[in-house]
Amino acid sequence: MTRDPGGQLPVLIRRVDPDVPLPEYAHPGDAGADLRTTESCELAPGERAVLPTGVSIALPEGYAAFVHPRSGLAARCGVALVNAPGTVDAGYRGEIKVIVVNLDPRESVRFERFDRIAQLVVQQVERVRFEEVAELPDTARAAGGFGSTGGHAAVGSTTGGNRYASVVSDREGQ
Repeated sequence: MTRDPGGQLPVLIRRVDPDVPLPEYAHPGDAGADLRTTESCELAPGERAVLPTGVSIALPEGYAAFVHPRSGLAARCGVALVNAPGTVDAGYRGEIKVIVVNLDPRESVRFERFDRIAQLVVQQVERVRFEEVAELPDTARAAGGFGSTGGHAAVGSTTGGNRYASVVSDREGQ
């Protein structure tokens, strides 16, 4: 895909709702363009909803768009995205929709038409060919996963040990 003279990747966009503002970057250098909802909605604590954005896009082959949460909504209102980041594949041509959830335990959150609800980040992605092998090459980390680097007060250790591994192995022996 040829970039425009400013070095930007052109992405075709269609307004499903003719009045919705197009996604835009709030500041120079921002990675995500703001997506808005076209519907008003109130979410009680713990509720979720699928909010339409009023736009659909045609990404070039080799690219995908990822729907990320807005940090301000998370910090101020406890709003998160259920499947963050949501993936918009290059072949998808339907309306982009955002699954929001209110994680605040006490307060409802209200969205009005054209409120900014998420960010859209477009990235180049690689297609891969999976090659099955009997063993994977070894690394220093090996299979160390969830919490394997420690460093959190709840873990109680910063030595890199995995407290969860001992719990899992103890349960497996029962």
